[in-house]
Amino acid sequence: MSTDSTVNKASDSAFAKSMLGMMMIAVAVSALVLGVVAVVAMNSGSSAERTSSASESSVVEVTLTEFKVTFSPSVVQAGDVTFTVTNDGAVDHNFAIPSLNVRTAMLKAGESATLEVKGLEVGEVEYLCEVAGHSAAGMTGKLSVVEAGSAMDMSSSNSMTTSMSWQQMDKMMEDVAMTFPAKTSGIGNAELPFTMSDDGFKVFSLTAKVVPWEVEPGKFVDGWSYNGMIPGPIMHANVGDKIRIVLKNELPESTSLHLHGVRVPNSMDGVDPYTQKPIEPGATFSYEWTATEPSVGMYHSHHNAQVQVPNGLAGAILIGDWKAMAMAAAGGRTKDANNVAEQEVVMVLNDSGTIGLSLNGKSFPATTPYSLAIGESMVVHYYNEGNMTHPMHLHQPSGLVVAKDGIMLESPFWADTLNVAPGERWTVVYTPKDAGVWAWHCHILTHAETPEGMRYMVTALIVK
Repeated sequence: MSTDSTVNKASDSAFAKSMLGMMMIAVAVSALVLGVVAVVAMNSGSSAERTSSASESSVVEVTLTEFKVTFSPSVVQAGDVTFTVTNDGAVDHNFAIPSLNVRTAMLKAGESATLEVKGLEVGEVEYLCEVAGHSAAGMTGKLSVVEAGSAMDMSSSNSMTTSMSWQQMDKMMEDVAMTFPAKTSGIGNAELPFTMSDDGFKVFSLTAKVVPWEVEPGKFVDGWSYNGMIPGPIMHANVGDKIRIVLKNELPESTSLHLHGVRVPNSMDGVDPYTQKPIEPGATFSYEWTATEPSVGMYHSHHNAQVQVPNGLAGAILIGDWKAMAMAAAGGRTKDANNVAEQEVVMVLNDSGTIGLSLNGKSFPATTPYSLAIGESMVVHYYNEGNMTHPMHLHQPSGLVVAKDGIMLESPFWADTLNVAPGERWTVVYTPKDAGVWAWHCHILTHAETPEGMRYMVTALIVK
């Protein structure tokens, strides 16, 4: 009996020890498992965070204006990049990186778009606005792409750059204004003399060629010119004249000549390949017709015109005595001293191509000022050879608008600001009443002023 009891106690003790050991092992295993799970969870979380971080795009703000593209930051990190593009200009623009075949849609003024680029590599990528002529006017360049970290350092330093003070701005604006009118090489709109042919034609000779053109002091561009000037020379003729324009092509590509707003036979319309073959480099073509009615006409290229015309291939042809006709249409309403126009001005507006925002091929302070005495009159023909509308504004006096596109208006009207759309010609009579230096400019303000002072489509009327 006692022996069995001893055996049973020993067995119970062994069992208890065995259970205790198993429990300790279970606890240890559980702890180990929990530890592993925790480590895995921590590692998984870190990995997820790293993956999320790696997949996030760096953001670059792109601002489009006439005619430049600005970036913030100015350089970007390699990897995935989100470009936030905003058009802060006055006309349509887009943003494109041709080598990557990515681009935004055309953005109207004030519109924005997002452009995502995956895996942008270290180096330089070329960007541009794809509106015809805008890249040539300055909306193009190369964006630097650097290793991650470098771009942030550079952007941080950029953000520390302080803007100019108002005193510095005032000084810069005054310095620019005081240089007006600045001298530059080359002048457009010179009168083109004619010769008489044996068969009774007034013969005007034009040569189309690329020349260095100084748009503003020190800024030379490749200008596409007629007879070495931008705008091309002015041609004057009378109703009834037989006219022959002989065009020689010394450009690096073919061209043609369209007489815009001038009544000509279809064969002389200058639209290849329908009315003629293109004028190849080195070739010559003659345009012949008889002037049957008064015209405030343009002549310009109609071959690759979105490049050739903004680059400078345009000029004026006036048929009829527009000084006399304009003053007759004014009918004394401008209070001119003797009802005679002392001056006739052709003002060609441009906004793109290599020439860019300009009046008669020049940008302020290189534009030409005009001068009148009180009571004298000036007949002004506005020509828009650009790609956007320009509201032209003379500070004083108001002008009497007497003709549009070479057709006299039945009811002339007064305007101190006149919208001139691409391809349009408006004829206005100005007769000043007050002395002073009166600003004359496009009233799209970014076409006339910058933080550094007046620029682009600005000139002045000096009244004595």
